[in-house]
Amino acid sequence: MNSGYLCPALRELRDQQVRFAPREKRLEQAARAEKLLEELREDREYTYEYLCYRITRFRPDRYPGLKLSGALACHDVALLVEDLWESARLAAEEIGEPLYTLPELAKALNVCQKTITRWRRWGLIGRRVIVRGRPRVVFTRSSVRRFLERHARLVERGAQFSQLTVEERRMIIDRARELVATGACPSEVARQIAKESGRSPETIRYTIKQFDEAHPEFAIFPDKLQPLTEEDKRRIYQQFRHGVSAAALAKEFGRAKSTIYRVVAEMRAKRIMELPLDYIYSPEFEQIKSEQQEREVLGPPPPSPHPQRPPRVPPGLPPYLASLYEVPLLTREQEVHLFRKMNYLKFKASKLREKLDPAHPRTELMDQIEKLYEQAVATKNEIVSANLRLVVSIAKRHVGPGSNFFELVSDGNMSLIRAVEKFDYTRGNKFSTYASWAIMKNFARTIPDEQRHRERFRTSQSEMFNMTEDVRSDQYERETAQFLREQQIERILSRLDPREQQIIASRFGLGDRREPLTLKQVGAELGVTKERVRQIEARALSKLRKAAEEEQIEFPD
Repeated sequence: MNSGYLCPALRELRDQQVRFAPREKRLEQAARAEKLLEELREDREYTYEYLCYRITRFRPDRYPGLKLSGALACHDVALLVEDLWESARLAAEEIGEPLYTLPELAKALNVCQKTITRWRRWGLIGRRVIVRGRPRVVFTRSSVRRFLERHARLVERGAQFSQLTVEERRMIIDRARELVATGACPSEVARQIAKESGRSPETIRYTIKQFDEAHPEFAIFPDKLQPLTEEDKRRIYQQFRHGVSAAALAKEFGRAKSTIYRVVAEMRAKRIMELPLDYIYSPEFEQIKSEQQEREVLGPPPPSPHPQRPPRVPPGLPPYLASLYEVPLLTREQEVHLFRKMNYLKFKASKLREKLDPAHPRTELMDQIEKLYEQAVATKNEIVSANLRLVVSIAKRHVGPGSNFFELVSDGNMSLIRAVEKFDYTRGNKFSTYASWAIMKNFARTIPDEQRHRERFRTSQSEMFNMTEDVRSDQYERETAQFLREQQIERILSRLDPREQQIIASRFGLGDRREPLTLKQVGAELGVTKERVRQIEARALSKLRKAAEEEQIEFPD
């Protein structure tokens, strides 16, 4: 739809008819508006009531006494005609007379396409219809004939100005070859020759284009005859994103700046279509209608009811682990708010992406989608940052001989990110529980695989073996030492009462390779509070230390 209306009343009339009038009515109004446009004179004045009645056959109640100059009326009525035809989405086959496309009409009248565009402001009516599945501006033979009758002198002057002699065409082609030899791009060639010849740059470009199409073996810009490859488009987009100007890219690839902008928009739309916008759906998303409701969902998380003290960082931690304590943990309410916000942002971006036409992407729509996606990623990172300590605590329990602690943390971080994207906050579960199981499940799968891989592809250097004394013990010694340790543990555990033994076994994962349980989980098994479990555990550990001293147990380094 056109946005260049000069009279708000006629723009409002367009909006009403396009939104509410049936298709048949809009076609009738478009035909009446075309007839009215033929009768309008620029040296007269017209009331809005008269214009509205001639187009709709209804007398308006609004804007009484509003008068428009003839030039303004011609301008806006011409836009109204085009918008009415466009809203009807008429197929070219439904128009019962011959049609001209913009290039065809320019060739028939011996003028450039920019001249035709300029004539549309003078009353040459174009209809936007569907041609081979795509909307295109066409001109009916009758509308062209009427325009020629009314503006015969204008058309004659335009054709005379645009006609080039054979000598002028030869001069343009020869001069273009000289400039190309110096490294000039198409836009520079057109601008320089236009300045020297007094012709418009569009005329120069059109002349060179005609020559290249007619003589491809002698083409001035042979690369322009070949479409850009996907690799070329990818390079253009990457360089443009890194700050290379469209003018520099046009010179490098031998294209016009408009082509560069079109390629950038095309590749940007392709990238947006590949964005991971999967989300956890919630019915409440459909109920967010007002700006106030949306501000509540997209605003900052609620503050914690109890101010959190800065956590004490244990001494001697590496910088990465120490930095995790700087991020406060999330409360239940903050957690739900952030997950709702992240998924709603993806939901909204996904709905907008459905409206994106990759062949003709709108910059405004792509800006909105990318902004929503960036906000969703920032929200996800906020959730991840607040739960990184969870990964470290689980990795500590799974680190063993031959495994790298920081590799486990890195692997666990990836599991955490996947858990954030898959977590369904609408079920009311706590995220830390879901993430813990996801991380431990991943460790249970990857750690044995890594050990098998390490055993299978173990490599060594003979020089190191020759210089290093073998202090390894055999398998029998290791099994004997392990058996003795188990007997010692059983003896000192026997000094505890049954409930203390059960708590220690549950908390430290003793027996049958059990996973360690939290205080809350152990309390649920025994039917007591987690605080009571902590007290019993502290008492039992004190007994075990005393028993270990009496048994003279040597702890491994």
